[in-house]
Amino acid sequence: MMKRPLQVYFDDAELDRLEAWATAHGWTKSQAVRAAVRALTSPAERDPLLELSGMVDGLPADLSERFDHHLNATFVAERPPPYGTRARRPRARVRR
Repeated sequence: MMKRPLQVYFDDAELDRLEAWATAHGWTKSQAVRAAVRALTSPAERDPLLELSGMVDGLPADLSERFDHHLNATFVAERPPPYGTRARRPRARVRR
């Protein structure tokens, strides 16, 4: 698949928002724009998540607006596994 360049003009506010979003997600601006184009132009019947939209009862009315808040409220962090951490034995005292 050959990629071709596209020149797009943004006003300062739009560019600032794009740069902030891309930086926060660890993406380049190009990756963010490509993902947005794919999301906006993909038919809904090809996206299994969009097909499930509205099928779950009992969700908060503001879920889409405050998704991170609701996710953090339900997330339970587990303790990290103790890989690579061994109890150190005390050093023997050296007589001099």
